This record gives sequence, C-alpha cells and structure tokens, in this order.
Amino acid sequence: MPTIAIIGAGPGMGLAIARTFGSRGYDVALIARTKEKLQSLVDQLAEEGITAEAFPADVLDRPSLTAALDAVRARFGAIDVLEYSPAAHSPVPGHSLATPSESTVDNLQPQIEYYLYGALTAAQAVLPAMREAGAGTLLFTTGGGSVDPVPMLGNVNAASAALRNWVLNLDKELAGSGVHAAHVAIGVWIGGGGPEGFPTAEAEDIAPLYWELHEDRARSEAVFTA
Repeated sequence: MPTIAIIGAGPGMGLAIARTFGSRGYDVALIARTKEKLQSLVDQLAEEGITAEAFPADVLDRPSLTAALDAVRARFGAIDVLEYSPAAHSPVPGHSLATPSESTVDNLQPQIEYYLYGALTAAQAVLPAMREAGAGTLLFTTGGGSVDPVPMLGNVNAASAALRNWVLNLDKELAGSGVHAAHVAIGVWIGGGGPEGFPTAEAEDIAPLYWELHEDRARSEAVFTA
C-alpha cells in the first residue's frame, strides 16, 4: 500500500488529511510531539479501517524528525506522500507573536526554525528516495498570511511566506522528475473557538484540497478562504 506521512498531526487538519488519504488505501504515519495524543488518533483511524501508526518527534529537534521518518520507512516502506503542517495549539517555548515593526531576529528566528527549517529537514529525509523512484508528493501547509499577511502575525507570516516561496520554487526544480511539491494556504480558522468575526471552516472541508494537489501535478498551490 502507498504511505502518507503527516508531520504536525493533530485532531483537526492532521486527522482530516489522514482520513482523506487513508480512505483511498493509504497507510498513515502520524508525526507530532506527544505519543499519547497521536495514539488516540491512531485508535480513531483504526475504528474506520485505516492503518495508522504514531511516530513521536518534534519539528524543532531536527535529528528526531529525521529519525521518525526513517522509522516510518522501516515500518511501511517508501513514503509516497509527505505532508508538513505543524500548528502550535499550545504555547511553544521561545515563540511569540510580533507585528512587522516589532519583529526582531530573536522573535523571527524561532518561527523560521518551526516553519522553514522543519520543512527543509523533512523534505531532505524523503526527497532522495522519491527522486530515485521517479514519484512522490510533498505537501506543505501555512496560514493564509503567507499569501495575504496580517500585521499582528508579522513574524509568523514572514516565516510562513519563506516556506511558501521555497515550496513553489522546489516544485519548479522538480519539474519532469515525477516528484511534485505543493503549498496549501489556509485563510480561515479551523473548527470552533476562533476570534469573533473571523471566517471559519471545518477541517473535513479543507482536506480534499490535499488530495486534489496530489492528483493534479500541474498545480503547485491552493488557497482556502471562506
């Protein structure tokens, strides 16, 4: 069976993407910091007939992320699809929000580590095998601010825009190789509990975009808005 590795897997988008690919015959590798939370997702997917397994790792700990992807290959074989969407649902030490004028090297660097460097590490771990096989999909997620920045997220938007730029450029480099890279910008609050007046959507409504980008090799970006 083909395999998708989802980095930053959680009960929202990660679970919805897992269902989208798992229902189409994919084995699912779930990667995030907390094994117990991952295991609850594995159990939910198992009840739906989807084979999944937890691989704890922290995107800020690059060796642990590489080791987790190595463990995925040892368990499932080749990774056919990589999806990278870390989302800080709880405070991350050293991370703070800053407007553009408040952005400094100190508050921007952790965001770059989180978004760009984690993504680079994940891609470097799977890309050589994909190139050798002549097939594979790399999917990367950011907030909508990577495309249409919001002042209160000045440092976050700068880091996520850097990731977006790199992904679109990577897809150009990979043209003709059989490997495809694409970016998803989500410009809504996922689920309930968002700021008043901010557009919302359910993860299940967004997840089909990932399958569409996987299938449509000529398309390198999707932007989801209300």
